[in-house]
Amino acid sequence: MLGVAAIAIACDSPTSPRAPVNAPTTMSAAVLDNDDFETVTGPRGQAIAFASDRDGFFQVFVMRPNGDQQTQLTQVPFYNARPNWSPDGRRITFTACRYYEPSCDIYVMNADGSAQTNLTNNFSNEQMSVWSPDGRKIAFVSDRDWNSEIYVMNADGSDQTRLTYNYAVDQLPSWSPDGRKIAFETTRDGTAEVYVMNADGANPVNMSRNPA
Repeated sequence: MLGVAAIAIACDSPTSPRAPVNAPTTMSAAVLDNDDFETVTGPRGQAIAFASDRDGFFQVFVMRPNGDQQTQLTQVPFYNARPNWSPDGRRITFTACRYYEPSCDIYVMNADGSAQTNLTNNFSNEQMSVWSPDGRKIAFVSDRDWNSEIYVMNADGSDQTRLTYNYAVDQLPSWSPDGRKIAFETTRDGTAEVYVMNADGANPVNMSRNPA
């Protein structure tokens, strides 16, 4: 299990000096204690997707809102987690670190687990995928340029475009409801701050102004 823990930590925070703010208290505890976490409810409330290592490796599951019909969607070792629903509830993106691939990538699959497809498919670590409100774009985090930066791509994986440019850690992207802005966490000012930028990466603004 320790090898799995190392993979999980690498995928969830490949360049960050600390765990992402929406991760469990410690990643090692989540791996070693057989936790279920990273829950996300479907857009119409019809199902909840979540990650679990109940069978020894992190896999993506879905269940009814009342906890019934828990179904495993991914089967391949080592690490499949961070599920995110498409706005129409028909597809789910997730981060996968698989034994036959050299890195962690963003995958997409149908809501029933079929048609699992690698969208990023390179030698870097990609994670934290989030769908735009119209379902046409996916924002994500990558260290392909030797630093944790925010990227965006089309829903089919094409036109992967870097949005942030600095030597700090940029992570945890989140779309505005109208799809025109992206909020994210960054350490570019020396502490973890919440920034908002245009969906094309222009005009990043420090919103939290944390002096600590």
